[in-house]
Amino acid sequence: MKSRAHIFVSGKVQGVFFRDHTRTWAKSLNLTGWVMNLDDGRVEVMVEGDKENIYTLIEKLKEGPPLARVDNVEVNWEEYRGEFDDFKIKWSKFW
Repeated sequence: MKSRAHIFVSGKVQGVFFRDHTRTWAKSLNLTGWVMNLDDGRVEVMVEGDKENIYTLIEKLKEGPPLARVDNVEVNWEEYRGEFDDFKIKWSKFW
């Protein structure tokens, strides 16, 4: 079943290759969307694809890459829209 999740990750998640790892994990799971650093120190992820694969990505986000420390992962499920064709690192809200 196709789904969409809007995810916020907090902790030591910037400056530790979190976005790059997220992109690699998402692509390996055939997920689409984007990942972006936020000004408040969190990482924001918008992801679409198979719901089971999104659950797998969420588990990877909870662990994080080796240099990260994840304190919290907030997941908001949304209606699937099919609006992405790849998974990218987003550099600003105005991308």
